[in-house]
Amino acid sequence: MPPSHVLVPLDGSPLADEALTHAIDTFDCPVTVLNVVTPLDSSMSEGGIVGSDESRREAAHERANELIETARRRAAESGRNLDTAVEMGDPAETILEYVDDHDVDHVIMGGHGGPQSELVSRLLGTVATTVVSEAPVTVTVVR
Repeated sequence: MPPSHVLVPLDGSPLADEALTHAIDTFDCPVTVLNVVTPLDSSMSEGGIVGSDESRREAAHERANELIETARRRAAESGRNLDTAVEMGDPAETILEYVDDHDVDHVIMGGHGGPQSELVSRLLGTVATTVVSEAPVTVTVVR
């Protein structure tokens, strides 16, 4: 059975862009793009070198809005409209909460390799690994 609502988490990576392309090209149902703004702990800024919490928050939201607008333009080129959302929190937890709260029945996301020691984490990335293992819906990982 084809999905009725697809969620594509966007983080600005090439694989997330590929996930959006796959969703637009494959499914004829509402597609929502979600960008999760991760709050930065103030301890990450030594002596304010990184900037104030407020300036970092503003920059993160500005970047999120740019990602969303780019996604809207890409969808429009294919004759599609997107629903969009920007949330703040831990990426994996926020994606899973969004799925539960918005009747999403399929997630399409980019996978990311990394230096983690476990094979699955290296192949998919930690956010994708968590979403794949905990989501109550089908998850497609684009690599």
